[in-house]
Amino acid sequence: MKLLDGIRVLDLTNVLSGPFATLHLALLGAEVIKIENPDGGDLARKLGCVPEYNKKLMGTSFLAQNANKKSLTLNLKESDAKEIFLKLAAQSDVVVENFRPGVMDRLGVGYKKLSEINPKIVYLAISGFGQTGPDAFKPAYDQIIQGLSGVMAINGDERLNPLRCGFPVCDTIGGINGAFAVMSALYYREKTGVGQFIDVSLLDSVMPFMGWVVANLMLGGQEPQLLGNDNFTAAPSGTFVTKDGYINIAANKQEQWEAVADLLGAPELKEDPRFKERDARKANRFELTPLLEIKLKENTTAYWTEALNKAGVPSGEILSLESALMQDQIEHRNTFSELEVDGIGKVKLFNMTAKFDKTPALAETPPPTLSQHSEEILKSIGYTENQIEEFRAKKVI
Repeated sequence: MKLLDGIRVLDLTNVLSGPFATLHLALLGAEVIKIENPDGGDLARKLGCVPEYNKKLMGTSFLAQNANKKSLTLNLKESDAKEIFLKLAAQSDVVVENFRPGVMDRLGVGYKKLSEINPKIVYLAISGFGQTGPDAFKPAYDQIIQGLSGVMAINGDERLNPLRCGFPVCDTIGGINGAFAVMSALYYREKTGVGQFIDVSLLDSVMPFMGWVVANLMLGGQEPQLLGNDNFTAAPSGTFVTKDGYINIAANKQEQWEAVADLLGAPELKEDPRFKERDARKANRFELTPLLEIKLKENTTAYWTEALNKAGVPSGEILSLESALMQDQIEHRNTFSELEVDGIGKVKLFNMTAKFDKTPALAETPPPTLSQHSEEILKSIGYTENQIEEFRAKKVI
């Protein structure tokens, strides 16, 4: 049994925030049916670094977010397509969309209509700014939200600021927030028999993820410090130069700081009034760092990582993305499944990163080709082969 066995999700989402939400539901065992426009489908099918895959409508961006899903094409501007969608919705548990507010209502398949035919439906709408408010109808991409949320303002240092995160952090956080919300609403429905509308905003979603930074400003009146790779909560805590590269050291406790000083052969720093106490070290971090790096440059990153960890001081190498993905620990944790994709070959796709001992959540089927499951799904709700051919001829599917 899978955790979400028997749950059917209609996924009308595109690109990242919505597909990331439904990916998690699919990994947990829900039947996720992507409802895609017959003319090209999810835009992510054409996005990625391999032009050949984009031409096949299987871009790397699409592959990354759509394992375990099925694809049904519907042109929802056509009345027959709306009828098909409503039939499916009557037999489904969840609908997820990431259009601008009001689009689904204008198509005649919004929450009000769906809840009339299926009061148990859980409906998730993901958007940049939410369904209401002065900015609700503004267009939003991840970078726009990074700027408006304050994320870019707190990254970098005096030389490089503002600075965006190197991946679409607002989209992915919005997606995981949406998946969590759907699971919560399904639990509520289990108790009450009633579905509900969920309004997830990317702007809302990312702000709590800056928790300490926001709390320091709102509760303590402290503006964010532009510390680059340093950790504002402690010192020495950040990135330091070694003989052959860089190392992350997180000496967040007093005893860890003292262990660093001893291990580096500089016990006198423990009694230096600039560094003796935590707050003093934070205030004088730019004086402390070069003193530590003089010692760290005497040996390699690998040497110091092993020595510091053995002494109880959290530390680690700074890996390239490729090296990070190939770590023994990642393989041990079964972070990826290897799946065969027609016309592309074997690809590695993420499994659920939470490990369930009774209901494993794995990527088991490759992302679908456009319209791959249309016939199967339409037959399952009563349409005949002749009707399906008519739909194709009329470009309904």
